[in-house]
Amino acid sequence: MEIIGYRWNPGFFASCSTDDQCRLRIERFLEDYKALKPSRYLYADIKRITDQFKDKLGQGAYGTVFKGRLSFDFLIAIKVLNSFKGDGEEFLNEVRTMGHIHHINVARLVGFCADGFVRALVYEFFPNGSLQDFISSADSDNSFLGWDKLQDIALGIAKEIEYLHQGCDKRILHFDIKPHNVLLDQNFTPKFFDFGLAKLCSKDQSLVSMTTARGTMGYIAPEVFSRNFGNVSYKADVYSFGMLLLEMVGGRKNIASTIENTTNEIYYPQWIYNLLEEGDDLRIHIGEEGDGKIPRKLAIIGLWCIQWHPMDGPSMKITVQMLERDGESLTMPSNPFCAHRSYN
Repeated sequence: MEIIGYRWNPGFFASCSTDDQCRLRIERFLEDYKALKPSRYLYADIKRITDQFKDKLGQGAYGTVFKGRLSFDFLIAIKVLNSFKGDGEEFLNEVRTMGHIHHINVARLVGFCADGFVRALVYEFFPNGSLQDFISSADSDNSFLGWDKLQDIALGIAKEIEYLHQGCDKRILHFDIKPHNVLLDQNFTPKFFDFGLAKLCSKDQSLVSMTTARGTMGYIAPEVFSRNFGNVSYKADVYSFGMLLLEMVGGRKNIASTIENTTNEIYYPQWIYNLLEEGDDLRIHIGEEGDGKIPRKLAIIGLWCIQWHPMDGPSMKITVQMLERDGESLTMPSNPFCAHRSYN
């Protein structure tokens, strides 16, 4: 979907003073948005499509996702936002952001609901669920996708982030990259989901102004929390992607067995770094396929992405290039938990 003849008004997200003004503002936005062609549903439609919210697919901090059916063979996923907070920025943010995106690795926005105080987003349904489902149960033979497929998924995600940063008319920063927000279609092609926290900026704008931290704990870049680590930029998404890669390599639950009998918990990325330093075979942590080259490659790239200072980490373009080339040519980054080295 591309916006045709539509010009976004930056003042549109100014705070509302009353609920009526907020509803009016959203109505004006959705009227302008008609050219983008997603369908608008009433709350009664949402209840009917989901069979009274019968099949719950998942729940997050910002909403609950239900399975629905538009027709006999057209299944959908509906994210019902928890509440209509403030000026409805998250709802408007996701709808308008989707209008800038047209990419194979993004879930299609089928429609939306803005009925009274109910806000919902209607997406195409993906039968294989999220990447998190396969990471959290990766020790099961039935759930492990194989390292070649995991590498393909990682590359697909990386290319989508690069597209968001460079390929749209506006630079889009996702700010909530994590396995839960990567859906898998019938061919296990990754599809990005949930743009409620995204920010749009011009491509020549290198830094982003933020008043509060946004994202999910464990995936948020250090500079988003504290400017002592640097200014917020597109590198925040690179950091989150790095954490996603490390989680794909070992699954965070594996840290439990690693520290079960110790007194001090080991920071998960440092645990991965130590395994690489000691020459441990990472493939033993999920599956017994291959010679361990792919998990080692993904781990090294993940560690490059999570350098504490943004200037020390790669751009998304370089990250894609690292994923596309032979892992044997990759060098270990400096220890991101003490020293730093530039890789820009």
